[in-house]
Amino acid sequence: MDQNTLLQPGPIALFGSGETAPGGQKIFDFMFRLSQKSPQVSIIETPAGFELNAGQVADNVGDFIKHRLQNYKPRIQLIPARKKGTQFSPDDPEIALPILKSDLIFMGPGSPSYAVRQLEDSLTWEYILARHRLGTALAFSSATTVAISSAALPVYEIYKVGEDPHWKNGLDFFSHYGLPLVFIPHWNNKDGGDGLDTSRCYMGVSRFQELKNLLPKDQIVIGIDENTGLVIDFQSACFHVVGQSNVTILREGSKQVIPAGSGIDLLELGDFNLCDPLAGISQTSWDLALTIQSEMKTGVRIPPQVIVLAEKREKARQSKDWETADQLRQAVEDLGWVIQDNPDGFIIEGKLDQ
Repeated sequence: MDQNTLLQPGPIALFGSGETAPGGQKIFDFMFRLSQKSPQVSIIETPAGFELNAGQVADNVGDFIKHRLQNYKPRIQLIPARKKGTQFSPDDPEIALPILKSDLIFMGPGSPSYAVRQLEDSLTWEYILARHRLGTALAFSSATTVAISSAALPVYEIYKVGEDPHWKNGLDFFSHYGLPLVFIPHWNNKDGGDGLDTSRCYMGVSRFQELKNLLPKDQIVIGIDENTGLVIDFQSACFHVVGQSNVTILREGSKQVIPAGSGIDLLELGDFNLCDPLAGISQTSWDLALTIQSEMKTGVRIPPQVIVLAEKREKARQSKDWETADQLRQAVEDLGWVIQDNPDGFIIEGKLDQ
């Protein structure tokens, strides 16, 4: 089958703030109505992985979804993909695997810079991209909304540490769809009261103008107000504003304000197009995502242990560690499954005599 025929990207909700506030409940409700009954929700801990209470941060969101949206009977799975090179690495196949069974994936608060550093080129990020392209919904708030931009605003570094205004490379999620987008949550923030301008994600209007001048002219800035969400529907190629306030679009020489309840066509933002399914994803990760997708539809379940062993074997093969690869193949066969290698990676099949 042509891989492009399998490409059906799910919707994306980007929160300006308030994912665990009443406004956030409305946005999650909007997303769940697009999904199936009793959705499997993966909450990924990466953006706050440097915090000692990273698990609690994710758990709070899980509790909110479980109790405030209980009519959908969501099933919550925390993904502790916190830091590369540790026991909670975003590259650990066992940690990342549940992502490929998700109906909705959420990532939220923390540090945008840290999130980019830990997710870039990681297995966790590949699985998120792959699963989304097969229809899974994504919900990103706060630090993650910033991190998926083409240029990520280093909020802590500028606002707290006092570094000069600058940008860092983002995960550039929408470049695969032809759009150079920079997202700024907390657009109309007023935490500073009358004495301190904390709008534009705590940068203030004057400092943000300095930041905007540093961006390439083709970049499109999208500011999302507090307690407001932007829901992007790839199937209809449009986005909708939901929640309490507005979304602001800044382009070279123009400003457009989209109020809640309204939306625009994605083609108005630029050369929007559906991406190559393998853009930013290894063939192995894509094949595994397809295998699990098929398993979910047919009911033929491949045990997680088998999938993890097969992933480790593929890495051993890529490193030309043939002895380890053979041992892992045998371990898979001992569990009643067969790995079939192909030019693009591998597939997992049940033994014919089972």
